[in-house]
Amino acid sequence: MKGLLLLALVLMLSACTADYAVQPEPAKLDGKQLAFSRNKGNCLACHVIADGESPGNIGPPLQSLASRFDNKQQLRQQIWDARQFNPETSMPPFGTNHILSPTEIDAVVDYLWGL
Repeated sequence: MKGLLLLALVLMLSACTADYAVQPEPAKLDGKQLAFSRNKGNCLACHVIADGESPGNIGPPLQSLASRFDNKQQLRQQIWDARQFNPETSMPPFGTNHILSPTEIDAVVDYLWGL
């Protein structure tokens, strides 16, 4: 009887600790892949980006962005909704229109900032 009670206690304790197992971190989003993807950022439709194939020429080349923006947050706001800076822009409001999630925009910003 003591053996069964001990076994039940061990099983109960192991079941309780299983919920606290370390969860793996989600994979880091690839900003370059998002920027180049025709289904997501599609930055190449309008901009020249290093290593990009068949770039557009509507927007400025995406290079040396740290010299054009004061910080990453300013670049993020531009991608989120460029209409706040230029109501006549042809740049899609990626955040406002839910084209990219906030996390995806952060990944694109990190990628573009490093160019």
